[in-house]
Formats: sequence, C-alpha cells, structure tokens
Amino acid sequence: MPAAMRVGVLGFGGLGQAAARVLVPKQEMRLVAAADKNGYVHAAEGLDASSCITTYQSQGSLGYLEPYGKISTESIEELIASGCPVDGYFLALPNLPNDFIASVAKQFIKLGWRGVLVDAIKRTSAVEQLLGMKAELEAAGITYMTGCGATPGLLTAAAALAAQSYTEIHQVEITFGVGIANWEAYRATIREDIAHMPGYSVEAARAMTDAEVEALLDKTNGILTLENMEHADDVMLELAGICDRDRVTVGGVVDTRNPKKPLSTNVKITGRTFEGKISTHIFTLGDETSMAANVCGPAFGYLKAGIQLHKRGIHGIFTAAEIMPQFVR
Repeated sequence: MPAAMRVGVLGFGGLGQAAARVLVPKQEMRLVAAADKNGYVHAAEGLDASSCITTYQSQGSLGYLEPYGKISTESIEELIASGCPVDGYFLALPNLPNDFIASVAKQFIKLGWRGVLVDAIKRTSAVEQLLGMKAELEAAGITYMTGCGATPGLLTAAAALAAQSYTEIHQVEITFGVGIANWEAYRATIREDIAHMPGYSVEAARAMTDAEVEALLDKTNGILTLENMEHADDVMLELAGICDRDRVTVGGVVDTRNPKKPLSTNVKITGRTFEGKISTHIFTLGDETSMAANVCGPAFGYLKAGIQLHKRGIHGIFTAAEIMPQFVR
C-alpha cells in the first residue's frame, strides 16, 4: 500500500475536531498538522486525534499539546512556514468575515507552499472570490477544491450527476435539516447560519456575543429556519453548465438543541427528458448521518481527488460539481 497522504486541518472547533475523528480509522490518510487561532501542532509520524481534542477542549488551544504544540497568534502562517510536510489541508475555518478563506489561500501562496487545499464554505460570494484567484493558485502550484462539504458539496455533486437524465434542468432545490445537541460545539457554523437570516449580515452575525446568540435561540426555541440562502451550489452548477444559478434554491432548518434532524436533507432535481417528460429525481441523506459526517467525509474525498490531480501537475481551482470525490479507505 502506498504511503498515507499527510493531512492538515486548519480550524479546530466542532468541524475541525470531527475531521480529526473522521481520519482515525482511515488507512490512506494521516493527520499530521492542525491549527486553531491560538496555536498549532505538527508531527510527521502523525497526531493522536483524541489527545488533540482533549488538549483543545481542556486548555483552549492545540498549542499546549506536548511535545509538539506551539502557542502563537499567527498559528496558520507559522504552521505553513514550519516546513512540516503536508500533502493537503482541510480548511475547517469559519468564513467570517466573508473574505477570510480567500485571505488564508493568499497566505499559502505568499509563503510558497505547494499542495492541495479543500474548503467547505457556503456563500456564493465567497466561492466567487476564490474562483477569481484561479490564475494565482495555478501559478503557485496549488490545487484548490472549493465548496466540498455537504451543501455545497455532496448535494451539489448529486445534482450534477442526477442532471444527466435530462436535456434541460428546470429546478434544483436543496433542503437540509441539521440537528445538534448544543450550539456551542458549532459556534462558528451557527453564526454563519444566522448571517443568512432576514435582518442579519455576515458582519452582524460575527459581532454577536455568545449571550446575544443565546437570546436569539431562546426566542426561536433553538430553531433556525433559513430560506433562499446565498449558497454557492448555484454558481457551482452554473459553472458546470448544468443550469442558470437562478434555478437553484437552498434552504433548511437547524435545531440547535436536539441531535435529531428536524427534517431529512435532500436535493430535488426537476427537468425535461429527451422524450419531453417532466420528472424529478430526489436524493435523500440518511437521517442518522450527522452534519459533521456529511461535511468531513466529502471534504476528505475531494482532498484525495485533489492530491491525484496535483500529482499529475494539474493546479488551479475546482468545485465539487466538476470533480468526482475519491473514497478514502
């Protein structure tokens, strides 16, 4: 069996911790580096996920993990510059402000790093910023996979596949249900969701204190209902030539007090066949799969696909609707 792919995780909140746990049983990938906003850790022979999680939860940063951790306010930059050999990074970072992920990609370029980056960002405008960096990423020798979580990501890819039955796509409708027992485990994700609600913006959600988020959730009984979200599934499907972005809608319900999904996550693709029939394909995710499973699994599948492209000298930026993810054994 070839040597395991060396993986780094940037961001160690709920999603980053889940990503570390997803890698534990994998033979083909090994976690060798991770960073949070106060520190970072790397070890070429691999990191123990449970030690990383315990240290982060008890001391507030991976930088305290002995003997490999380092406390730093410039953790991402120092980790990239450390020379730790990493084939690809999963950017499990909150995209607040809206250009944050693009600014992180620019750090990788500036420091001369070459490899694969994958994100699970949501907003159309954020993905468009990255698409605008295509030439820069190509010149830097970086293969960047964007919008590779659940939605955008898994469900966008399903829509791209389902579209093949039709000669014309009339509508792609993505509806998600997320259940989490405690919003504090996914603070950044919940703030990003709040930013999609009427009367809120990215800036307003980012500025909210935990107490203000609690007050909002008390008012809504812990439920966030999101409609016509600015979700990059639209630009990704348009870019793939499947349909105009105005035919794509994304919405859902997030229950921040109950791990049971409030509704089943699905994508409906309606179109016209070559015989002139109108039909709808529906792809539904199992209710037992968590948000973390449906985001981290695809992210690493796309990371593996990106590493294969990178080895072939193919650099630049790709979306989840363009490339098939590869299953990580």
